[in-house]
Amino acid sequence: MAPVRLGVIGCGIMGERLLRAACAHDPAVLVVAGAWDPAERAMRQLAAALPQVPRHETAAALVAASDCVYIASPPATHLVHARAAFAAGRAVFCEKPLAVDWNDAADFVREATKASERAAVNFPFASSFAVDQLQRWLAEGVIGPVRRADVTLGFATWPRAWQSAASSWLDGRIEGGFVREVGSHFLFLARRLFGPLEMDGWQVHYGPDPSLSERAVEMTLVAGGIPMSVQGKVGFTEMADCNEFRIVGATGSIRLRDWSFAERLVDGEWHQAANAMPNEIVRPLVLRRQLDKVAALSRGCPQDLARLDEALDVLNAVELVLSGLC
Repeated sequence: MAPVRLGVIGCGIMGERLLRAACAHDPAVLVVAGAWDPAERAMRQLAAALPQVPRHETAAALVAASDCVYIASPPATHLVHARAAFAAGRAVFCEKPLAVDWNDAADFVREATKASERAAVNFPFASSFAVDQLQRWLAEGVIGPVRRADVTLGFATWPRAWQSAASSWLDGRIEGGFVREVGSHFLFLARRLFGPLEMDGWQVHYGPDPSLSERAVEMTLVAGGIPMSVQGKVGFTEMADCNEFRIVGATGSIRLRDWSFAERLVDGEWHQAANAMPNEIVRPLVLRRQLDKVAALSRGCPQDLARLDEALDVLNAVELVLSGLC
């Protein structure tokens, strides 16, 4: 079986990160077909960083050279590129959030589902070793019936320092903000673990500049019958970011901390799962798992990447909160 040819649209932080993982992947499974970005500066940077990656002159040329297209452009452009890839008969692996316009996203999901398109969204918790551990603990009943879940997000600044090159949209009201970029990961995790999301109430706080993204958020919701709270704040910590997804059961608690640490509360102290690793070490391993699943997706084989309906559910929650409607 020939390797899957993966093309990348968008050569920013996420595009380059996945390209590096793809270049290092098993070439019998997946190879890089190339990359395209409308910004000449991004293409020059790609040439310097990854000279072995073919650079295409247009998005259409990139799609034509690929079996699957990873879309890592700013969120407002995701569906345009995804529809073009579908029209060419390609599979799509889309960066989150799926879009910023919920109505357009809902139409897109209906279209893709009706046509049985091969598509998934890049929520890496679908391949997280720590999430696997949480699921084992839940299956084993180590905390008894789940009573609630609580998410806490903290950031020294927004965007985080390593995202500063993309601050023009990452800190904008239309496409950016930490609820879309980070909160959506944890809403996906709740959706995957417990079930569909139903929003209850929320408050969003902005800074003095009305064009910039949120600085704090509080929300309550229900995921598959499990009550949840989410709190996030910029300036909450000196760390670039810190996060906790805590699951409270009738007889104990477990949590995911700082992206990659699965921990269990025992006698009042948190204990890490065996072989837990910090995110900077585990991230490439998770990306490798994601890419194996992307290859399976492209071939029409079973895999458990984030589905379009899951991503749409997350998008609905995020955009409802950010809309200011309550």
